[in-house]
Amino acid sequence: MNNGMTKTGENEEHQQSDISNLSKRGYQFLKENRTTGAIACFNQILEIDESNNYALVGMGDAYRKQGSFRNAVSYYQRCLTHHPGNNYALFGLADCYKALNKFHTAIEIWEQYLLYDDKNITVLTRVADAYRKVRDYKRSKEVYLRVMQMEERNPYAIIGLGHLHYDFKEYREALTYWEKMLTYNKESADIRVLTSIGNCHRKLKTFKGGIEYFEKALKKEPYNFYALFGLADCYRGMGQQERSLEYWNRILEQDPRNRMILTRAADAYRTLDQPEKAADYYQRALNIEFDIYAVLGLAILAKTQGKHKEAVESLKRLIQQDPKNHRLYFELADCYLKNNDKRKAMEVLEDFQRQGVRNNAVNEMMEKLRS
Repeated sequence: MNNGMTKTGENEEHQQSDISNLSKRGYQFLKENRTTGAIACFNQILEIDESNNYALVGMGDAYRKQGSFRNAVSYYQRCLTHHPGNNYALFGLADCYKALNKFHTAIEIWEQYLLYDDKNITVLTRVADAYRKVRDYKRSKEVYLRVMQMEERNPYAIIGLGHLHYDFKEYREALTYWEKMLTYNKESADIRVLTSIGNCHRKLKTFKGGIEYFEKALKKEPYNFYALFGLADCYRGMGQQERSLEYWNRILEQDPRNRMILTRAADAYRTLDQPEKAADYYQRALNIEFDIYAVLGLAILAKTQGKHKEAVESLKRLIQQDPKNHRLYFELADCYLKNNDKRKAMEVLEDFQRQGVRNNAVNEMMEKLRS
């Protein structure tokens, strides 16, 4: 009998030793991003002990690293069934739901995690980010500020607050946070911070300020899309279409099938009175896919060339597709005015107003026609 008990004890010791070695090897593979090797190790553990918390969390982590979030979720949940409150499983599970855009579920799980560890800055910033994604301004700001009370220079909280204010169109407040980030990292400014500051200036129409930061970003990455776009849009806002074209075309060198950029460049050529170039770019955009702004641009070109009937037909078709777009009514009314048909121009503007939508440009045009 003693012999049997000794053998059982030895077997259990061997098993524990095997599990320990496999666990160490599995987590080493995870550190090296060798997820297939990690999964093999953790599977071997689960054959010995199907509820082993290290193996279940390890499997979840491996699948999460592979981007296989639903598989990861099943392992984290299995772990939590056997080991409720396991911090690593809660953290991984919440991260998976965040990656699956299930932000409300992620928040619930992170809140559970914080019951066990309410000072975990990494989790707190993730919770604040998730509240931002579901547009809960108050809770998001609250949690970011809580992080900053614990760690005044926490970059995730500062950048998060910048994004939060930007998302809610509070561009001046967003600027203060992103500029604070720059003062902490003058030597190695993050390109995303530079383009974010540039975008605030762009939205505030302080275009010169925007240009300064987009140029700094471009020095770091000469082909950065956001820096090139920001510069083009700032020069467009300043009425310097030739400069804006320089940057629209630099984007198109890398991405010749970008419809939005093709129409922006076409608009610039049209403003510079280069109708052939403009028409070519609008057509290139339409060859990729239907684009309302490319068709609108071609209609405005036709109008400026005196082809009023062609422009009117085109604009009427666009209004059927986008009946609340004030720009279409404005351009159509202008077509009728160019054709000396004031009555029809007025009818078009009244049709727009009957929808209960108000627009200053339309109102001003109606006032002029009435007077």
